[in-house]
Amino acid sequence: MSDDQRDQTPAGAAPAPAATAPTGPEPEPIRFFGTTWLKHDGGYALRRVGVAVGSLAGAFSAAYLLRFAYEGLELGHVGPFLSISVVVLFAIASSIAFGKTWESYSRRPAPSSDEAALKGLKAIGFIGSLIAYFIRSLVEAPGEKLRRAEYERASAEFLRRRNTRTGNPAARRPKRKK
Repeated sequence: MSDDQRDQTPAGAAPAPAATAPTGPEPEPIRFFGTTWLKHDGGYALRRVGVAVGSLAGAFSAAYLLRFAYEGLELGHVGPFLSISVVVLFAIASSIAFGKTWESYSRRPAPSSDEAALKGLKAIGFIGSLIAYFIRSLVEAPGEKLRRAEYERASAEFLRRRNTRTGNPAARRPKRKK
């Protein structure tokens, strides 16, 4: 074989990858965890601790800022009705945000649900979302249980589909007519 007939790939270029069989479904990444939740590797435990501490620190600092806002209302002499209304508003918004965030870890919202309408309310009640994130990160990566169930279901479906294939369909004998 002459030099001209050999592979003419440039020195720095990698050869084209060969066609490989599909390996199955890919796990869905989780924010701050990537796909380490699948096998609990790659610093998964350290990430959970970091997420728990970060969300709790965020909730405390947010509550501290809301305290300053409340003191600003008191300094402005707006009256007890408005001061109490603001506190009640944030308490209700936080409890709704907590409930919706906690619910999102166990099931996906329906496409026609009211999640888009509640975005503003969840933004106001962000302390509730941070507390839900903190509590869930003490047990697992937030959303891990839901994604693990979906991944296992998709993997089982993939294996079932792969195992039902029996070779080349063109090489099969034709069926007998009765």
